[in-house]
Amino acid sequence: MKRPPNTEGIRHVALYVHDLEACEHFYVELLGMQVEWRPDPDSVYLTSGNDNLALHRASIEYDTSGAQKLDHIGFVIKTAKQVDEWFAFLRHCAVVIRQPPRTHRDNARSFYCYDPAGTVVQIIYHPPIS
Repeated sequence: MKRPPNTEGIRHVALYVHDLEACEHFYVELLGMQVEWRPDPDSVYLTSGNDNLALHRASIEYDTSGAQKLDHIGFVIKTAKQVDEWFAFLRHCAVVIRQPPRTHRDNARSFYCYDPAGTVVQIIYHPPIS
C-alpha cells in the first residue's frame, strides 16, 4: 500500500492543565495567541492563526505523578533576533526560564521556558520553516 501524501505538520496540541486561567493568560497575554473557542468552562481553544492549542482543566483524578511524556512544544518565530527579544520580554514578565537563548548547529536559535502548568515551551527561529 502506498503512503498517502505528507501531512501539513503538527498544528494542534491539547494539554491538561490544573490552572486553566493562568495558562490561558500565559498563552494569550504573553505569547499573543487568541481565543478561538470556549466550548465549556473547563476548556479553551487558542490560535496564532495557523495552529490550535487546546487547554483542558485537569480533573482531580488526572494523574500527574509520572514524568511529563511530552518533551516540549515550540512556537516558531520569523527571525533569530526575535528569540532574544522574546527571551527578554518573558523574563521581564517573570516567566520561569529553563534554558537561555542559544544558536544550534543548524543555525536555528531558541530558548526554553515553562508555562504555568510546567509544560516546556520553546521559542524558536528555525530557518527552513521560519
